[in-house]
Amino acid sequence: MPTATQLKLSFFGASGEVTGSCYHLDTGRSQVLIDFGLHQGGSDADARNQRRLPFRLDTLEAVVLTHAHIDHIGRLPLLCREGFNKPIYATPASCKLVKILLEDSAFLQEHDAIRQSRKNAMRGRAPVEALYTPKDVPPVLKLLTPVEYQKPREVAPGVVVRWTEAGHILGSASLEVTCTLGDGLKKVIVFSGDLGPRGVPLMKDPEPPRMDADMLPDLVVCESTYGDRDHRRLDDTVEEFAGILREAMWDKDKVLIPAFAIGRSQTMLYYLNELTHACRCPKFDVYLDSPMATEATGLYKDFTHDLDAATLAMVAAGENPLGLDHVRITKTGEDSRKLNEMRGSMVIIAASGMCTGGRILHHLRHNLYKRDCRVLIAGYQAQGSLGRRLVEGADEVRIFGEPIVVRARIHTLGGFSAHAGQSDLVRWLDNYHPRGKQSPQLVLTHGESGPRMTLRDLAEKKLGFARTFLPEWGASIVV
Repeated sequence: MPTATQLKLSFFGASGEVTGSCYHLDTGRSQVLIDFGLHQGGSDADARNQRRLPFRLDTLEAVVLTHAHIDHIGRLPLLCREGFNKPIYATPASCKLVKILLEDSAFLQEHDAIRQSRKNAMRGRAPVEALYTPKDVPPVLKLLTPVEYQKPREVAPGVVVRWTEAGHILGSASLEVTCTLGDGLKKVIVFSGDLGPRGVPLMKDPEPPRMDADMLPDLVVCESTYGDRDHRRLDDTVEEFAGILREAMWDKDKVLIPAFAIGRSQTMLYYLNELTHACRCPKFDVYLDSPMATEATGLYKDFTHDLDAATLAMVAAGENPLGLDHVRITKTGEDSRKLNEMRGSMVIIAASGMCTGGRILHHLRHNLYKRDCRVLIAGYQAQGSLGRRLVEGADEVRIFGEPIVVRARIHTLGGFSAHAGQSDLVRWLDNYHPRGKQSPQLVLTHGESGPRMTLRDLAEKKLGFARTFLPEWGASIVV
């Protein structure tokens, strides 16, 4: 328990890894949770997700969400199942997306447990219990409390939060958290959340909280997913994408794109639409094989005010930036299975983005061993994930317990990432450059060891941060 003039921040996820985001804030007066996401990738992810809650629920006043990706919200049903019934605050778009993603996650959790239990029964082993099921989702949805960007909200006694644009996905936010301690002293913590790159289509650029150099925060918590490198230039990436598509269409290959249902799927639809309209590649059949991505794409119409100026101009001109008129939606599992029987040129976009679940696994199972297939990896792949093994050149992988030889061509396009590269991270942190003042404490999270250490060195040498902390799971820092 911190003293009346201190606050403590503890890290229970995204510490030395890029999933499982969870930060616990204790002001001595109030306790607040920032995100509570699933651990993904790696053989021990299930065990970490099932780990006993490392904080007391009876003293937790609120949960604050940065955005709705499953590695930031995926364990919320566990909170409610344990009795949590306080508000969960998020932007309006995030509230809508939480429903879509948690319902999908619960379905997959239950489905995977049933399938594994069936296999266990054949081997004389005990059944598997799902982490949570669809019945655990409605209690979470009842607690969702929408908050607008830039409007401060007291989420707990003495804790006021302001959400600003993070540019990562629809509804994503950075947080400015102002804590009034027991003696009236105020401390300010800024959380980057997941930051998007600048200048990409659809999304606005990130807007750092507390940009006034005379009002530096006491602590800055920044993601570091790509802290060790920049992405390839977007124009070069788009041209490479067009080239891959032209080759695939000429060779009559099937193209599989594992894509996160929120953000990446819409980005890929945008560029597929742009490239065909500009005649930079031939027209071809595009299948969006993800009910969750289909539903999420519909939200882009409801939240156009959260999109960038160029997208708004396209909509005002009567254009559809995602080209949905030319995309075929697969609505049922049977529709999805039929795609595996089809040959010839086509593009299939399916979740999950790291190939850790969802319909993309079935497509990979039926196509990885074929030479007339290409897999286009366009996003971050966590350690231990199937997507990571494909990127690293595995000759054989296991899907649903079966060995599958990899004969398909694997392409990696890093320039489409929804995460800021090193230069954009440094630019974001530069808003908190001490410039002769005492530097804020800096905490780097949401990154593997190499990227975190590289970004730490840059922050210290280039920006003058003197107190940098790279927490591991369970670590705490006192402000």
